[in-house]
Amino acid sequence: MKLKLWMLVTAAIVLSFVSLFIGAIDITPKDLLDFQSDEVEIFLASRLPRLMAIILTGAGMSIAGLIMQTLSRNKFVSPTTSGTLDAAKLGIVISMVFFTNVTYMEKIIFGFACALIGTFIFMRLLDRIKLKDVIFVPLIGIMFGNIISSISTFIGYEADVLQNVSSFFLGSFTLVVSGRYELLYVAVPAIILAYIFANKFMVAGMGEDFAKNLGLSYKTVLNIGLILIAIISTIVVLTVGSIPFLGLIVPNLVSLYLGDNLRKVIPHTVALGVVFLLACDIVSRIIVAPYEIPVNTTVAVIGSAIFLVMLFRGKAYAK
Repeated sequence: MKLKLWMLVTAAIVLSFVSLFIGAIDITPKDLLDFQSDEVEIFLASRLPRLMAIILTGAGMSIAGLIMQTLSRNKFVSPTTSGTLDAAKLGIVISMVFFTNVTYMEKIIFGFACALIGTFIFMRLLDRIKLKDVIFVPLIGIMFGNIISSISTFIGYEADVLQNVSSFFLGSFTLVVSGRYELLYVAVPAIILAYIFANKFMVAGMGEDFAKNLGLSYKTVLNIGLILIAIISTIVVLTVGSIPFLGLIVPNLVSLYLGDNLRKVIPHTVALGVVFLLACDIVSRIIVAPYEIPVNTTVAVIGSAIFLVMLFRGKAYAK
């Protein structure tokens, strides 16, 4: 079934409305008419920021995955399967453990630096391996990410902050309130830049020699793409924790019915990413209401199932 953009936008609006009125405390649209009520305060301080965080995270991570798949020429590569998210977490752990009274901005700097280095190393590994099988490459990325994650775990264990580190990176929107999510708006200019550089990303994804023959500065375009991926991944990890598979499955689902024209695909990828994460978050909040399951668990279960289906479909799809 070929989804129209207006269908995805409509679904996102409907799910957004549902998300605003789901929670441990019942709030109805009628309650919002009394501007002095506790319900209005909760709505403005928690429900609305949570919705915006979900939208920005869904859109940002989906675009990060799309850029990575385009540059690596592999549909099974994403921040989850390339070590980018794990590298961002490592940078944040280093800043938390080795620097006292570390500021929020310093965490961002360390996370961004490690995410960028980790993504660059993965891309270099990709250039060096001879067997560029569409399934083998992401497996290399997963192993690379596990190595980085093990380093983070070791550092956390040695510093006796392993439990704090694990809870800090648990992907959830539970603690999102006004004043603690606004950095996610960085995803907006990142998406705009991805749209502007869409055609150049596509050319760079065809290989360095091909790009140079067309007069394109391959390394410059590649670095821009890697920087966008690292920024989005770091901000998401630092704000809401790790959200797996989002950047992997959403671009693939869009390409199934829309093809690989990057500029044409970006709006659909943004919309579907928002719809998918909103749906997962709503399920997480109602399945054991009034409690909720961390959204990364729901995304991981659904995302891994879709990922397995893609793997079983094999090379015929991924090429």
